[in-house]
Amino acid sequence: MIQLNDITFGYKRRGNPVFSHFSMNLEPDSIYGLLGKNGAGKSTLLYLMCGLLRPQSGEALFNGKSVVERRPEILEDIFIVPEEFELPPLKLSTYVKINAPFYPHFSEELLSQCLQDFELPEDINLGGLSMGQKKKAFIAFAIATNTRLLLMDEPTSALDPISTAKIEDLVLELKKDYTIVMVTHNMQQATRVSDTTAFFLLGDMIEVDDTEKLFSMPSDKRTEDYITGRFG
Repeated sequence: MIQLNDITFGYKRRGNPVFSHFSMNLEPDSIYGLLGKNGAGKSTLLYLMCGLLRPQSGEALFNGKSVVERRPEILEDIFIVPEEFELPPLKLSTYVKINAPFYPHFSEELLSQCLQDFELPEDINLGGLSMGQKKKAFIAFAIATNTRLLLMDEPTSALDPISTAKIEDLVLELKKDYTIVMVTHNMQQATRVSDTTAFFLLGDMIEVDDTEKLFSMPSDKRTEDYITGRFG
């Protein structure tokens, strides 16, 4: 599905690279949780996966094709939900009419289901929403695109507990048909929804094959390792 091969990437203002000769493979029909402190490179990794950032060296492939070329046949099967975003002052129906054609597997039925789960009307005006409502509306659209790869950066931040639980349930339902990569700071959320958890510390990754392995540790050991970036 996604292959990152020997990636090196950094920001000029930062000096040291975020990732140096970094490799990672994501399998289809799985949920991946990315954990780590701020600045560890989790969000950067999502943007590298979808081609919005270009590595200085190495390659990012989606089904064997380079994502940095941004070909339509690749972009129609990848959707990213950033942690922060703006939506235009349009009715949702207008937004869907403009953007849904870019995603050939878009499902109006799935969109209606998600909006109903989030208790949002289908004729909602995107310009007058709170951040939490915007996030729910955008996630509903993201799920309705039916892309094979769904990238989400802190999708439940700014949401109430009930909405958070509904998003987690939706993610679990999508698992059988999609690959989902979710950045989260919530360790309990990671163990609820992820098959595999990757912990990052300044671009270094320790992959835990079974998320439960991380959470079977004593709490004092787990906290120490979360801070230092070491497991086991």
